[in-house]
Amino acid sequence: MISESHNIIDSQMSVFSVLNTEEKEQLKRNSSCTHYKKGDIIYKEGDKPTGLICLSKGKVKIYKEGVGGREQIVRMAKPVGFIGYRALFAEQNYIASAEAIEDCVICTIEKETLYQLLRKNSELSFNIIRSLASELGFSNNRTVTLTQKHIRGRLAESLIFLKDTYGFEEDGSTIRVYLSREDIANLSNMTTSNAIRTLSTFASEHIINLDGRKIKIIDLKSLERVSEIG
Repeated sequence: MISESHNIIDSQMSVFSVLNTEEKEQLKRNSSCTHYKKGDIIYKEGDKPTGLICLSKGKVKIYKEGVGGREQIVRMAKPVGFIGYRALFAEQNYIASAEAIEDCVICTIEKETLYQLLRKNSELSFNIIRSLASELGFSNNRTVTLTQKHIRGRLAESLIFLKDTYGFEEDGSTIRVYLSREDIANLSNMTTSNAIRTLSTFASEHIINLDGRKIKIIDLKSLERVSEIG
């Protein structure tokens, strides 16, 4: 588990790449990692953040519970990524919940240690601001998608989003994440029955191929066209 936090902090793709060796070691000494099984809750809406949560392995969905307990998935996370940091820096409780959609390793960097480094290292602060700004831009785009596009456009956009986030399997066409029909519906702001029907329609149009939870994109250009038309 110690090596998991090292992987996050030492990664050249991480926001921590701008830190020197001593600063990285300080973070490693003040971080802890935990294994979560598929379906485990990492944090619940209303919980108070205790540090910066880093996803070292696995996949996570962030969702809000709406009317009647229906979920709306607002974000999907992959390694090496951060979740829940808006609440941390805003000094607020979480406004959504996070759940492992496959076995995960989560590392948490202690809040005060992180704050000390942010005060001393302007490059790290800038990297964090850039990450927050990127997330805000994504959220704005998703808001437009979920409120203005029709069912077909929303589902097409969600499949493209999953492809862009997790990539393809070795066959170059199967999306590398296997969600339930309910999760796909919750990601696309539609009922599960509508998601099932629309997926079946895409399959009949030879845009995708369905094999249980596996979704293979056969005609990416057509899928992108459906998303753009909305």
